Formats: sequence, C-alpha cells, structure tokens
Amino acid sequence: MGFTLCSSSELSYPSLEGLRNAKANPVASKSFTRAGGYIKKHYFLSSYSDARKLVISSHLFPGHLEGSLGKKWQVEPRKKLEFVRTLLIDNYDSYTYNIYQELSVINGVPPVVVRNDELTWKDICCLLYEDGAFDNIVISPGPGSPTCPADIGVCRQLLLECWDIPILGVCLGHQALGYAHGAQIIHASEPIHGRLSEIEHNGCNLFANIPSGRNSSFKVVRYHSLVIDAESLPKELIPIAWTASDDTLSFLETQKFDAIPDAYESERQKANFDSFSAKNGSYWGHVNGTKSRKVVMGIRHATWPHYGVQGDAYASLSSKLVLASMQVPHATGLFGAVHTGRQSVKKADFRVNGEACSSGQLMRGANQRNLGFLDKVNILPPSLGAKFLRLKWRKFGHLASEVGGARNIFTELFGKNKAENTFWLDSSSTEKGRARFSFMGGKGGDLWKQLTFRLSEQSDTAGERGHLLIEDAKGFTCSKILEEGFFEYLNKELLSLCHEEKDYEGLPFDFYGGFIGYIGYNLKVECGAASNAHKSTTPDACFFFADNLVVIDHHTNDVYVLSLQEGNTTQTQWLDDTEKKLVSLKGSATRQVHERISKPVANSPHEAGFLSEKSQKQYVSDVEKCLEYIKDGESYELCLTTQFRKLIGEVDPLRLYLHLREKNPAPYASWLNFSKENLCICSSSPERFLRLDRNGILEAKPIKGTIARGTTPEEDERLKLQLQYSEKDQAENLMIVDLLRNDLGRVCEPGTVHVPHLMEVESYATVHTMVSTIRGKKQSNVSAVDCVKAAFPGGSMTGAPKLRSMELLDSIESCSRGIYSGSIGFFSYNQTFDLNIVIRTVVIHENEATIGAGGAIVALSDPEKEYEEMVLKTRAPANAVMEF
Repeated sequence: MGFTLCSSSELSYPSLEGLRNAKANPVASKSFTRAGGYIKKHYFLSSYSDARKLVISSHLFPGHLEGSLGKKWQVEPRKKLEFVRTLLIDNYDSYTYNIYQELSVINGVPPVVVRNDELTWKDICCLLYEDGAFDNIVISPGPGSPTCPADIGVCRQLLLECWDIPILGVCLGHQALGYAHGAQIIHASEPIHGRLSEIEHNGCNLFANIPSGRNSSFKVVRYHSLVIDAESLPKELIPIAWTASDDTLSFLETQKFDAIPDAYESERQKANFDSFSAKNGSYWGHVNGTKSRKVVMGIRHATWPHYGVQGDAYASLSSKLVLASMQVPHATGLFGAVHTGRQSVKKADFRVNGEACSSGQLMRGANQRNLGFLDKVNILPPSLGAKFLRLKWRKFGHLASEVGGARNIFTELFGKNKAENTFWLDSSSTEKGRARFSFMGGKGGDLWKQLTFRLSEQSDTAGERGHLLIEDAKGFTCSKILEEGFFEYLNKELLSLCHEEKDYEGLPFDFYGGFIGYIGYNLKVECGAASNAHKSTTPDACFFFADNLVVIDHHTNDVYVLSLQEGNTTQTQWLDDTEKKLVSLKGSATRQVHERISKPVANSPHEAGFLSEKSQKQYVSDVEKCLEYIKDGESYELCLTTQFRKLIGEVDPLRLYLHLREKNPAPYASWLNFSKENLCICSSSPERFLRLDRNGILEAKPIKGTIARGTTPEEDERLKLQLQYSEKDQAENLMIVDLLRNDLGRVCEPGTVHVPHLMEVESYATVHTMVSTIRGKKQSNVSAVDCVKAAFPGGSMTGAPKLRSMELLDSIESCSRGIYSGSIGFFSYNQTFDLNIVIRTVVIHENEATIGAGGAIVALSDPEKEYEEMVLKTRAPANAVMEF
C-alpha cells in the first residue's frame, strides 16, 4: 500500500491516564440510554445500485463528489496520485465538515460524506472492493461512546474488516479503533471540551516534522469526556501520542505573551477571575513538579494502516495521512473533470435506472433532486410561475438626522393604527461598525402578502408537513398544505422572482424588497432534527412580502425609499407619497420627546412580575442533567433555556419596543407586528445568525460568553477582562465557532471558511459579550435558503454536536421555545439575506408577554452561576415590560 509504519522500538511514553482506579469508571459494558427516545434517521438502501446513486448525489449538500463511481477497477502499476479519494464517515457530528473542508483542499477533490447508518456493510464493501471507489477512509468525531452500536454504526465493522485500507479515526473514531480491538473505554478524570493541550508523540510517520512535548508549539483542541484505557490496549494497538501534562490551556493562553494586556496582568493579582483557572495554583497552569498522568491522544495498529487521534485539531494530520500514504493499486479515473492543478481525470459513464449518463449530468440531476435549486438565478422551470420584478428607488442625502432619526421616521410613517402589519429591522446600536442600515415598512402595494406557517400536530423528520395561510394585498386568504415544508416553499418562491441587477446598482445595502419576518425554533425539524417535543403556541414562521420600504443609512444619515413592482411600469405613487411625508417631516423639524420613565429597576424577571417556567431549583437540576450528559460524551455543550411569562392586558406594544430600543440598543434589533395573529415581537438582539451578501460571502457572528457591566469604570474594565480571559467562556465560544465552521463548510467553497475575528468582547447597555466572526464563500450552485437550512437553528442556541444536543434539550426543557432561539430578518428577492438570533426579546401574543433566556452548559459550568447568567440576560427586556 506504500504506507510507512513506525516500529514499536520508537515508543517511549510516560505513565498514561486510564489506569484502573477508583476514579476510572469503565463504560465499555454500558449502552447509554437515549433521552427523549433518541432515534437516528435510517437511510438503509435496498440495493447496491441505490447505494452508488446515493454516494454520488450526496445525502445533504452538493460538492461531495464531482463525478461518478462507474467502472470496475483494474490493477494498475502503483503511481503517485494527483488526487486522493476519501470516504468520510459522519457520526452525526458537528465537526465533520471542518474535516471535509480540509480534505477537499489537500486531496484535490472533496471527500464523499456518508453517515454511519446510511449504507449497509454490503454496499460499502462493493464501493471499496468491487468499484475501488475510495483510496482511504476517515471516521469522524461524534457524540456518545463506541460501546453503543447506534453511536458508531458501520464504523466498527470497517475497522475490523478493512485491514488493507488506510483508515484514520478522529475522536469517537479514535476511540472506536481502540474498542474494536479490545481496549476499554472509560470516563476521563475530567471532561475536556474546547480547551487545548500540548502533545507529545513518538515521531512516527503520522507526526513527521511536527514538534513534540511541552513548549513545543504543538497544541490540539480537545473535545472528549471518554478516553481509551491505556492499560487495556492490546498488543495490536500501539500508543503514538499523549498529553504532555495534566494542564489544559484556554485559547488565549496560547497567545499570552503577545496578547495579554498589562491591565489584566496587574488586575489578576487582586482577584481570581475564574474559579477553574487556579486549580494548578497558577493562572497559567505551570507544572507543579509532580508526576502527572497522561491521556492517550493517538494510537496505530501494529500491522494495518489504521490510525486514531483524539484531538479535533488533528484534521490537518488526517490530510497529511491521506496524502502521504495512499498509493493504492486501483487509482483509476472515476471522477468527472476534476481539475487538480496539474491534470484532470477523464469522465466515466454511469448508469442510472438502466440509462447511461455522464457524471456531469448525474451531478446536475442529483443537485436538483436533493436540494431543489438551480445553478443560475432567474432561470426557472415553467411550473414555478416566474415573476419579473423591477425596482425603483430614490435617495435623500443626510435626511435622517434632519427629521428626528429612525424612531421619528418609523412612528410618523408607519406608527398609526397601532402600527398594524409593520416591520422594522432596527440597527439601533451602530457603534464600532456593528450595524449600518435599518429597514422599515408596512402593508404595501400589489405584491404585498403575509405568510403564516404552522407545523402539523405530528412532528416527524425533515420534510414535515405543515399548513400555510396566505393573505394578499386585497385581504383575500388561501390555505395550503406544504408537503415539503416551509423552507422548500420559501426557496421556490424566491427562485420564481426574476430581476435585473442594474435595478439596484448604486445601493449600498443588500435588501431591496422580499420576505421579512421570523423563523421559529421548531423549524429545526426541516433542518435535520428528528422531532419537536413541544408544540409552539405562536406560528412556526411568519413573513411579509415587502414591496415598499424605507431604508436608513446610519453612517451617512441618507434615507432611501424603494418600491418593487411586477413587470415594466411607470407607476410611482408610493414613492411620491412617501417623499412628501419625509419632506413634511423635514419642514416641521418634528422630533418626538422621548418618555422618561423613572420606575425602579428589576434585577430579575420575577421582580418584574414574570412567572418562570421552572424554579431556580429546577433550573439548577437541569444544568446538572446537562453536565451528566457531557460527562458521558453525549454532548460537548448544551444550550439550556427556559421561558418567563406575564399577562399584560391592553398595552401599546410599539411604545414598549421604543422604550426597549432606547434602554438597550442593539445592532440586530427588530419590531414585527402581525396583527391578524395578535402577535408583536420586540427584539433587542445583539447577535447575527447568518448573512449572505451580494458577493456570495456568508457570515456568522455567534455570541458565547456573557457578563454584567460594572457600576464604576474600574469595575467595568475588570469584568470585561474577566470575561475575555475566562477559560470556561473561551471554551464555550470556541466550540460554537467550530460548529459554525462546520455548518458553513456544508455550503461554502472548499478552503474559504475562515475566522477573521475570534473571541472579541463587545459591550452593550447591560452586559459584555464575547463574539466571534466566521466567513466563507458560498458555492455557486447553492441557494440562499439552502445556506440557512445548513446552519439553522443557530449553533449558539443548540450546542454541539447539534443534532444530539437538540434531542437532549428537548427531553430536558418543559415547553416550546417558539420564536425565541429562532431568527428574524429578511430574504431579498435577489437571494441575499440577513438574520439575527432571537434573544433579549419580548414576544407579545394574545395579551401575554414571554421572554426566553438560557446559557451554554459546558464541562466547566457551575450550576448556580449558570442560573445567575440566565437571569442576567432577561434584565433588559423584563424591565421594559415592567415599566408599562
């Protein structure tokens, strides 16, 4: 196979963790009980032919395999490959597509991703040994334990039977390699998630030219609660890597000499910022001179080309393994027109349902069948009924400041009649370039309509049937059952809208009209979640189609008015009327006097008259349940939430929102009033979920890590630094960054997903928060809705791995999150979008106000402190309600 093995004489390793003692809890004989009846979706195929078609078309997203797996391989002389074909087994994890991205770049072609229960063993054997379709296999991380057959699916059989095929197991895959050959899997002395360790290794081929040991600069991010018992390793398995010490490092500690400010160094002498950071007697975790246990971080089979590595940061090593060792005899040209930079491989024919077709035809058909989108905007099947839209707009320079700002414009233009059927995506906080534009409007022209979607009573898998109510501009309504779900309906609606790019040339923003509203958390069932344990009392999605809107540029104070119409028309009545209203505002220099309310501030939602879904004792107990799941390896991070409710009777929701935006301005704030549903949403969200701009750049900005503001400048700065250098909060944030990298990796071009800003602290009226930014370049054949489906719900509201975490949370939480944890924003008719995360939000539905709040539970969480943080997040919206 051309695979270089290191001899056992190379080994020299210290005492390893996993010694049998009172603290080591064997779990090899234990099959974990799934909370909430967790059942994976099975895609067992009836025939090998079906398996081949599935692999080529890919089970979720395009780009996995650019070609066919057609002809039978024949033995050829060994030669250095220009590209490498990897089968990537996904153990239902939220890191798999980070490995996918890395392999796509290094291998020259994307790997094929198959979930661990998606193909039968027979199907995989045919692909590997009859077709010779793959050069190697990578087994992904995942939740659970290799001792539970449902957690690893076909992986155990691969590791035992495919002795001649190079395999790399990462995290769960690493543990599966050990377990398959007889090693015991035990609880680690401490779960380690989102934290870094220095690694020692024996210098074998896998680690060639990689530093080893303490202060060597080689560190990996660890995500595991279970470890391989070193003493139970059979002679077939050889340890090749282990932790260099007991200490773990937060991410910023690895940057300490360059990044830590003097203010922090002096302040940390006065206070212990993080109860977990002092466990070794020093913030930096210096070795205390005692002999430490070491955790096995890498193993290899003595005679087979099988490797296992525990840290997720080994993705680059997996690529190295793939390229260095895959000299296989059956490297025939099975891919279609894959350009590797030096050569391209000829296309192979392939038969689908008995008919020959080229690999290119097959991929185009697969993309359309699986995702329902087309390669080009404005090219549409006749059945979808295309509409050709034209945009007209006008600009009024520096007008916003002359007419009293965004608040005055909205209340004067759209605030009459209780602001019924109005929207306002409100960048009320524009500090430090966090946001720039606000979009507002009401019931508009002939194209206006409202979509109200409710999932059916029966929660099932993706493709959940639901009921859609459509109201048009004239007030007529119709109802329809959506067999394929709301996202697919929205996707088709957007694809039916044709346009000319020249219509919006010169506009500095990305929303020119289209759908504006919210997606409720329960739509997770259309994005891979198995079910919903609780039904929402509010609609699961509500959107206006906005054909008339006003836009404010907060950087320049310019005001724009836009109007969408179907076909070529000279009608400009709405533009003319709106211009007159704006001019009249300017002429009178009107500015409303803001109400000053001096009622006492509530420190908790209970003081503001809210009733909690769970008591403090119950919430703390739920945190402890989460910690148990994390200890058992079922999740790395669980974003636990709860709800607070208050009957409010007849109030003016718009006044409430105006007060909330004044007291707690936020870059992704919003107001939505769906009057027919008796539903108003007052959001002061500081968090962007996902944005797609006109250049095809996707951006996510998750928040993880929150602390209260100080009462003095000195205390405020100390608290800010405490958050910045908290090991727990950094671990929270890093895990969600990795999750978002994975989600964007599903739909972005290989090699484009990156993190330009990591763990930056942003300050708001009541809290400091830790924010990261992830970006990537969208694949050209992926639609806007497909991007959202790849990442919804936002990872900062679920935890990781996402699917398993959502299942566990459904079993712990006692009611539906509803709109909370979902997203508010727009889908423009030209396939751009911008969506927030619904947090710091008051939902008013049928005279009841609800506020959702929660926090990320990780291995370092303290249950009482988690409760305090959850309550802190309710403070701004709860006070806004109390004052009315």
